[in-house]
Amino acid sequence: MTTSDTWLVVGLGNPGADYARNRHNVGAMAVDVLARRAGTGLRRHKARADAAEVRVGVLPAGAPGPRAVLAVPASYMNESGGPVKALMSFYKVPPSRLVVIHDELDIPFAASRVKVGGGEGGHNGLRSISRSVGTQDYVRVRLGIGRPPGRQDPADFVLKDFGAKERPDVDVLLEDAADIVEDVLGRGVTFAQDRWNAR
Repeated sequence: MTTSDTWLVVGLGNPGADYARNRHNVGAMAVDVLARRAGTGLRRHKARADAAEVRVGVLPAGAPGPRAVLAVPASYMNESGGPVKALMSFYKVPPSRLVVIHDELDIPFAASRVKVGGGEGGHNGLRSISRSVGTQDYVRVRLGIGRPPGRQDPADFVLKDFGAKERPDVDVLLEDAADIVEDVLGRGVTFAQDRWNAR
């Protein structure tokens, strides 16, 4: 099997309207922004995901950006690994070209970071993906949702919608996430880390 030059960009979340605006779904929201920028929408794929084949961004010389598959698993968060592995197999994408966008409690609200590999930090979606694809060595775009107030259980906090006062900052965060993915795919992970992790 030959490896393609296609990237797989996965936004994590839970399916269904009840979860659509939850903090835990910020990764899926970011993929929607990328799809909108590409002028398309996601469609159901046999890999138990909604997906679209696109070009992401524009290269510095003005040429179309890299080929990518944008995807949101149709499974619940803790079962994300199965659809991701199936998509990687279908499109012949190696782990080095997998980008996962997800919510992150340990980053301040509306901040974003890029990293490759490392632990999952208790994130069930990442844990499922690492287990299914057999490695932790893939790119993560980490979107800060902040810590829960007071003694609120983090598991409850991530399943709450963003508040009205937070939404303008969430909109900026989602555009940042799309910019980060364009940087990773078009200019490399190191460039993206240098640009975004110092903010």
